[in-house]
Amino acid sequence: MGHVMTGFDADPGHGWRLVIFDFDGTLADSFTWLVATLNEIAPRWRFRRAEPDEQPMLRQLHAGAILRHLGVPGWKVPLIAGDVRRRMTRDIDHIRLFDGVAPMLERLDGHGLRLAIASSNATVNVERVLGSRLCRVVADRECGAALFGKAARLRRLLRRGGLSPGQAIYIGDEIRDIEAARHVGLAAGAVGWGYNDLDALRRHRPDLVFRRVTDIGDRLTGHAP
Repeated sequence: MGHVMTGFDADPGHGWRLVIFDFDGTLADSFTWLVATLNEIAPRWRFRRAEPDEQPMLRQLHAGAILRHLGVPGWKVPLIAGDVRRRMTRDIDHIRLFDGVAPMLERLDGHGLRLAIASSNATVNVERVLGSRLCRVVADRECGAALFGKAARLRRLLRRGGLSPGQAIYIGDEIRDIEAARHVGLAAGAVGWGYNDLDALRRHRPDLVFRRVTDIGDRLTGHAP
């Protein structure tokens, strides 16, 4: 790796030219919608509903452990994911960016950083939520990744940018995002407002932790207090 890993409160890495974001739970506030949708389709796909009192426990778990808890066999995962993407396309007007995401992205872009998205969500959904202005700011997107297929998407983004892994950071809200970044050799950033609980993310020692949306702009432009 091209950066020195010093733990989850490391200073901003020097030489990062590409900032790659996960979408759902990182830029877009879709957790409540996702839980409701999964419970809605549970009878159709014959898996357990996630009860409200289970949600704090589920937010501690890796995506694979959540699937096992809900009784979802591996062969059903791409079918369920496709169903969820189609339903999000139907309901896309109910999904919004987290407060502060738009100015944060514009700040990073204005600082000369290249921005990209690597997401399991569909391209059409990501672009609808971003809007035309932010689609120009976040110039590169790799969407529709398999649940555990983000590493391949990250490699494509690096190749298109002509960059080495040490020149990029991947910022997400799930344990699997940290694992995907590590697999490719990228720095891993974790946000504290998404699907996985912040304490669960810390146990996997991301390079940077962001507690607020504004922290991303501060840390990556070198203006953290």
